[in-house]
Amino acid sequence: MTVTTTSAQACPTAQACPTARTFPTAQAAPAVTLASLSRQTGLAVLDHLEQSVRIPVVDGLQAQGDLIVIPLSVVASSVRPAPRARWTDVPPRGIELLRGEAGGNPHTLVAEPGTCRWTADVMDAEGLAIGLFDTSAVAYLLHPEHGATGCAPGAYVVRRQREYSEDRWRRTRLVAD
Repeated sequence: MTVTTTSAQACPTAQACPTARTFPTAQAAPAVTLASLSRQTGLAVLDHLEQSVRIPVVDGLQAQGDLIVIPLSVVASSVRPAPRARWTDVPPRGIELLRGEAGGNPHTLVAEPGTCRWTADVMDAEGLAIGLFDTSAVAYLLHPEHGATGCAPGAYVVRRQREYSEDRWRRTRLVAD
């Protein structure tokens, strides 16, 4: 079995996408769906989401509500682990990264045992990073309202998103989810 990922560019199919990368998996595994992630973590998702949808896996930028996931290589000049960062293995039930301010729903990082680690001990010149994760297999971000997205193997920075503000004293503000 293989997992095909696409970058942030829109492609009609993975085969037609010049930036798609394929990652072979060690053994054939059932497709990861919103329903299977929900069962694995015990985190319920809202009824308006299609439970049987196969979760897309992306190796580039991706956003989920008030979070944005950025490949570490894109921001390595301004974000890095703290010198004595404490890393935590991501358990199958996941790690809550952030709870949305508006709705109170958690953004949860989910991975198979032994494949992903997380640290909130980061140095970020812009002060937006809430942490880093490094994964050797596909990891997933799950949210009750937004569903799930997959992150291809690699190192990623998880940041709060910001948006333009009309306030003349503060030109940007954090996105509230």
